[in-house]
Amino acid sequence: MTALEASPHVQTEVVQSLPPAERKRTWWQHIWRHRALYLMALPGIVYFLVFKYVPMGGLVIAFQDYSAFLGIFGSPWVGFEHFIRFFTQDAFPLLMTNTIILSLLLLIFSFPVPIILALMLNELRLKLFQRSIQTVIYLPHFMSWVIVVSLFYVLLTTDGGGVNNLLVSWGLEPIPFLTDPAWLRPLYVMQEIWKTAGWGTIIYLAAMTAVDMQLYEASEIDGAGRWRQSWHITLPAIRPTIIVMFVLAIGDFLELGFEHMFLMLNSLNREVGEIFDTYVYTAGIQNGQLSYATAVGLFKGLVGLILVIAANRLAKRFGEEGVF
Repeated sequence: MTALEASPHVQTEVVQSLPPAERKRTWWQHIWRHRALYLMALPGIVYFLVFKYVPMGGLVIAFQDYSAFLGIFGSPWVGFEHFIRFFTQDAFPLLMTNTIILSLLLLIFSFPVPIILALMLNELRLKLFQRSIQTVIYLPHFMSWVIVVSLFYVLLTTDGGGVNNLLVSWGLEPIPFLTDPAWLRPLYVMQEIWKTAGWGTIIYLAAMTAVDMQLYEASEIDGAGRWRQSWHITLPAIRPTIIVMFVLAIGDFLELGFEHMFLMLNSLNREVGEIFDTYVYTAGIQNGQLSYATAVGLFKGLVGLILVIAANRLAKRFGEEGVF
């Protein structure tokens, strides 16, 4: 067996032990041998290079007093002035509080829902019924946030909304779901669950297909019911997948998304709904403070990076594989 035919781990060790010239030639041989796979991966590689990595060069304006007329190379440097301004403003504790509360609510209520749905779907024995349920819960994923928020608006508005019409018919007072600050966070979490939970079950259902069926058969012989099988067999089997998804969710702790919250915000609930994403839009696009908005976005990204690394190391410390 040659170095190119060995397993990836063994192949990497063999290639690294070669002289530089021979190593380069061996890598090119490997790429040519698997050229079909690299060709299929090329669009994804180009996408990430063009839309993810190249724009990172624009982060330099966070340390400048950027002017579109002067450009990146002509704008004066101000160092950490924008960061100091952001951390000393009254908006910072408000943004941090709102973002952390919403992120915690999503981790507590939204993150477990796909796991629970996957466990329930895995217990269905009638395949036609299982696929029908899957189709129904997947559909919201393909709707834009504009449609999702509009549907909730039609249902919950006090001006002819279905829910409030029902409350009035029962002799109750209508509830201002869309303008009451107390309802913003529950509605945000419910919309997030309704839109994303069904799609998230795909990952866990795929992980469940790798569970050895002999474990279920042995547990049935020992008298275990469906609940105990799910708790002692299925959940431990998909635990690595849950850990990976949790680490990725931690990385998006401050990344709640602009579009969803922007569509729900109004002058009455902004105090509890203003988050980093909407603040960056307001400061950068509406007020033209591009350098300041970039500094806020860079801070949010760095916090996400630190959280991912910390969560990944914590997962490895408890014996899990982690993401990297």
